[in-house]
Amino acid sequence: MITARGTDTKKPTVASYIPLKQANMSDIDDLLINRKAVTCRLLSFGFCKSEKGYIYATHLADGQLEMRVTITNDAKVSAEVSDISLKERYVLHRVPGASGAFVGKVREEYEQVLAAIANDCFEPDVFKSKCAKQIIRHVREKYRDEPQFLWKRTPQNAIFRRQDNAKWYAALLVIQKRKLGLNADGTVDIIDLRAKPEDIDALVDGKSYFPGYHMNKKHWITICLDGSVADEEIFQRIDESFALAKSSAGKYARASKTESKLESTV
Repeated sequence: MITARGTDTKKPTVASYIPLKQANMSDIDDLLINRKAVTCRLLSFGFCKSEKGYIYATHLADGQLEMRVTITNDAKVSAEVSDISLKERYVLHRVPGASGAFVGKVREEYEQVLAAIANDCFEPDVFKSKCAKQIIRHVREKYRDEPQFLWKRTPQNAIFRRQDNAKWYAALLVIQKRKLGLNADGTVDIIDLRAKPEDIDALVDGKSYFPGYHMNKKHWITICLDGSVADEEIFQRIDESFALAKSSAGKYARASKTESKLESTV
């Protein structure tokens, strides 16, 4: 992951170590948005437990620089790079417009470390409602499935699919309440599930149950995850949806047109 910076480059002088407040500080927040650290993964990655949280250190640029990543007990993440010989903080790699072979190499290695930490030590944390978290736990324990975030443009959309035929049986979304026809501002977690047409007709009430949001309304139903429907009832609907998603091997490869609509939601 860490490579040599090349023999034709020159290490920056002390003048290149500019004040930290001039550096671009948004990269970590952007990378870890809607994600949370998993303690056991941090330790496996190489983080060390400290009184205030977890610390990971590695070398950049052939050992000339040290990168230190800190995750505090209240989940704040920071990273800094220091020159080992000068004992000065180095931030040029985080300054927009800063260029040069050495700066470019440091920036590349720095971003590789952050990306590895994000991928190996963090998991998605998009859905904030207690009900959505319970659903994820139920599906994980019963079906061994994890939410799949398929679209970069809509990172708040996730789906669950059967492992035997790849058919979707649930979609978790965060949408504006008014998109459901509710007379209220703000967002709400919802779940789309397969259901029998006669069950959809009987359940839809415009308060807790709605016709499938951005799905085929004849075969999908939407439940508002605001606590108005009991967890056990939702789990039952998920199990029914899982069963309805079972299809013959010759059919599952044809993706539903309604399923593809989710890419443009929210």
